[in-house]
Amino acid sequence: LTDAGFYECQTPSTDYVISGNYMAQVQLTVVPNTLMVSPKTPPPVIVEGSDLTLSCNVTRELIHPTYLSVTWSVKKGTTSEEILTFGPDRDLVTGSRFAQRYAEGGIRLVPGRNGVFELVISKMTMSDEGNYECKGMEWTYERGRNWIKIMEKMGTVAVTPTEPNFTLTLVAEVNPQTTAEPTELACRVTNIANLPLGGRLGVSWEHTSLPGGDPQTSHPIGSLDANGNLLPGSIYMERMKSGALTLSRVQPNTFKLRILRTQEIDMGQYVCSVSAWSINSQGDMVKTSENRSSPLTVRWDTKRPIVNVVAKRIREASVGGSTFELGCSVTTQNIGDAGYSVLIQSQDSLDSTVRTIMTLSPDNVVQHGGATDPNRRDNLVLTKSGAAEFRFRLAGVQLSDRGYYWCDVTAWTKQQPGQAWTKASSSESNKIRINFLENGPSFSIAIKSDDSSVYPWETAKMECSLSVSGSSPKTDDLAYEVKWFFTRLRGGPASVQVASVDRFGVVRKINRNSSSDPVSSVVSSDSGEYFCSVTPWYLSASTGAWTEAQELTSSKVFLAVKFAVWDSLKLPLLYGASASLGVGLFSLVLGLVCAQCCCRNTAHLPRSRNKLMDLEMD
Repeated sequence: LTDAGFYECQTPSTDYVISGNYMAQVQLTVVPNTLMVSPKTPPPVIVEGSDLTLSCNVTRELIHPTYLSVTWSVKKGTTSEEILTFGPDRDLVTGSRFAQRYAEGGIRLVPGRNGVFELVISKMTMSDEGNYECKGMEWTYERGRNWIKIMEKMGTVAVTPTEPNFTLTLVAEVNPQTTAEPTELACRVTNIANLPLGGRLGVSWEHTSLPGGDPQTSHPIGSLDANGNLLPGSIYMERMKSGALTLSRVQPNTFKLRILRTQEIDMGQYVCSVSAWSINSQGDMVKTSENRSSPLTVRWDTKRPIVNVVAKRIREASVGGSTFELGCSVTTQNIGDAGYSVLIQSQDSLDSTVRTIMTLSPDNVVQHGGATDPNRRDNLVLTKSGAAEFRFRLAGVQLSDRGYYWCDVTAWTKQQPGQAWTKASSSESNKIRINFLENGPSFSIAIKSDDSSVYPWETAKMECSLSVSGSSPKTDDLAYEVKWFFTRLRGGPASVQVASVDRFGVVRKINRNSSSDPVSSVVSSDSGEYFCSVTPWYLSASTGAWTEAQELTSSKVFLAVKFAVWDSLKLPLLYGASASLGVGLFSLVLGLVCAQCCCRNTAHLPRSRNKLMDLEMD
């Protein structure tokens, strides 16, 4: 300060004549060094994503008219980069790298009272780490000249944004013991620190195959970002769409991976990676850090799948035409939930060719085998009677159906709904035999007559009845050929056929000496012994063809025609009396007519008095 004053510069002159100015004077003002820069030390560790406020107090004693400016810069290593400068003419200039961020409001300068200048940085990121410098400068302005910096001081603060920190624990809440059982893994996040306000967590899952003959490969299963959006891996996309594999967040800090039906390809090591997300200056969610869990191995003993099938007879086919029913029960091991396909197979003997009768797919589609007669398909039924039980029914068994029957069952599994069935294992049941003898029905015949003695022209009714025993077919499956015979009393021993009915119901009568038939309007010549002969026909349930049974002959019944005297004379007498009466009446009428015509009365008539007739003739 003692240097302040007027300074004079003189130039001695040796000229005899003084011309011009040989002396100049200037005043020197010494401004006291009162500039003070005092930065406020922030917390040494800043949570990533949070806001940072740096405060710097720049003051001086206003003895002379001077102006202040403040410059904020960040130094990383040996490189310093200017953030912004305010003053001395109250203009604000930003550094090139921070211009966009300042325009978006991510960086602000807030001037305060008493020389306080605050630098506010929103949503700190790891790239904002460094030493922040606050440089205060004092300026003076001379008329006709530019701004002159007369004093400069600097303050430094260190800012270290810290990443969110947490601990991951990956556990198996549901561990499969066999194929097709569910798997559930939980990735628990604990000891969360330095997560900024509004920060969120995301997760990604990864699967690595077990070491073996093939090289180990890692595949991303899927991920959940901070907004809960699911991003499936390409290999697992279809399984996620069908719901066979799900990723979820069941609690704020717990993530789960669930596999509905675990397959052998799902064995291996699983890793969950949890990421911390924060909002950047543009308002977007950005990933700031990520932690990986320790691998968790999921595996089980791959036991061979086993299928056991037991067949039992439900209904026995003891005779032709009856119904045979077979039931098959299925039990499995090391398969889990499965679908079943069933083949009903048969063979005539244990060393003959195997035939497929019917099939049932895992989707319950029934088809007839190539060995099935198309005309008998309505007699075949294959149904699923339980979760693992099946029934086969054969109605109207025939001789050609005799043999051995069994079930061939295959277990199928699906990795997920909508996919194709995968064969697990198959097995055959024990064999059930159909064996019966074809005896056919038994018939018996009987004949009876309502009267054993009748008069001529009366009706005699005779019935030939049959009864069926044994395996009785249906009424529509029976037909008869019936023939009627009789032996004349005065004839020879030979029997004469009088009528017949074939098995199609066509009636034929044999002409006799008269127009009467054996049972109506009898005449004396109808006396004799009558009997019937019947040939039964039945539709064999064993062969499906019409079969002719043995001819049956009934016993004989005797029919006597009585001789009636009055009945034999009343007609001739009636005819004679009628004829006599008719002749008498005719004679009487004829006599009367003749008497009238031949015996006329000839009495004299008086002569006419007509004068014009003078001549008379008699």
